[in-house]
This record gives sequence, structure tokens and C-alpha cells, in this order.
Amino acid sequence: MADSDTGAPPKVVLITASALVVALAVAVAVFALTKGTAASSAAPDANGPLALVSVPAPHAGEPSCTTLVSAVPADLTSNGKQLAPRTLAAPAPKATVAWGDGDPIVLRCGLDRPPELTQTAQLRVVNGVQWLQLSEDGSATWYVVDRDVYIALTIPDSAGTGPLQAISDTVAAKLPVRPLKF
Repeated sequence: MADSDTGAPPKVVLITASALVVALAVAVAVFALTKGTAASSAAPDANGPLALVSVPAPHAGEPSCTTLVSAVPADLTSNGKQLAPRTLAAPAPKATVAWGDGDPIVLRCGLDRPPELTQTAQLRVVNGVQWLQLSEDGSATWYVVDRDVYIALTIPDSAGTGPLQAISDTVAAKLPVRPLKF
């Protein structure tokens, strides 16, 4: 019995149509993947201005913050890699500096006393500076607690200890030690 006797299209036509459907599906998938890649590359540039959430920093205008921000290193070393400073998106928080691509390192000066700073809080001394470490999801924020202003340094877990040591050196050199306030 011939294919045309049943009213069905010939096998050659069915195979050709199936191949075209598969080719079309592959073409749509490739287009979607390349379109997604183009959209990802159109995302904000990791080296472009960094938008930061505003946090209360009522003492950011104090001379200690001005002194510190003007003295921080231009680049920070993290795991042997140099991290360049990042431009902050407007409106940039006062007395704030950031370094690095992706998950940046962010220094903020003039914050309120962290409520976690109690007489029983575990402090760490790094290069003569007392810090209170608060771990977050994927990062830690370290607070300088023995100067006349509170300073926060947020560091991604992948960063290593170089940035904390460099900022400790700057704080120790530029801001006098003050008794802790609880």
C-alpha cells in the first residue's frame, strides 16, 4: 500500500517537517541564550558608579571622618589583587569610600554606636585598632569602636584580611584612641 493511499503525507514530508521543527527549536533556544547574554552585558557595569543604601551617619561631617576619608589608601590589596576605588552613585553617602568590582569593600564613617557594642561584646584588635565584627550573609561588617567616631568596614567573605589591616593602619595613624562607650 502506498503512503498516498491513506491520505497521510509521504514519509519524506513528515521527516522534513520534523527536522524543520527541531531546527526552529534550536534556533529559538540559541537566540534566547544570546539575547540573555546581551541583556546581562547591558546590566550595570561592575566598574560603574556604585549605588549604596543610605544608612544613618549623623557624625559623617565631623573632622575625624574628613581626616580618615582623605587618608585611606587609593587601592586596597585583597588576596594579592589590587582593588581600585569605586565611584559612588549620586547621591553618595557622606564620608563613604568603596573599592573593588562585584562585591565591593565599603568604608563608612560617622555612624551611630552599633547596638551590639556591649561590655561583653567580643572585640578584636587589628594593628592597634579595636573592632567589633558583625557577620552577615556573605560578608562581615567590622566597626571601629575605640575612636571618637564609629567607622564601619564591610568586607565580602572572599576578600581576605588585607583590607582590614590596611584600614586599621590608616585609622591608627590618623585618629587618636578614645575610651570605649557603652
